[in-house]
Amino acid sequence: MRYLVEVSVRSRPGLLDPEGSAVRNALESLGFAGTSEVRIGKIIDLVVDAENGEAAAERVGQMCRKLLANPVTEDYHVEVRGEAPEPGRDGSGGERA
Repeated sequence: MRYLVEVSVRSRPGLLDPEGSAVRNALESLGFAGTSEVRIGKIIDLVVDAENGEAAAERVGQMCRKLLANPVTEDYHVEVRGEAPEPGRDGSGGERA
């Protein structure tokens, strides 16, 4: 089976987030006062082959621990979104002209 898995990666609370601070300052300079904190993260979408959703989540968790997230400065959350369509079935993943 193929599963669509979403990983959310964010810097750990309490650590400096320079990019988030820059965005907060920019928002304030644009007139959006009242935003006390901005944290920047990333979303990673994967399609993985696994026996079931639990196995897909475990495999992606291993990917996070080894590459996708920095275990010293970032936290991550893995969510299996469901079965992924086969390539070309939804108009994506097929050959392009």
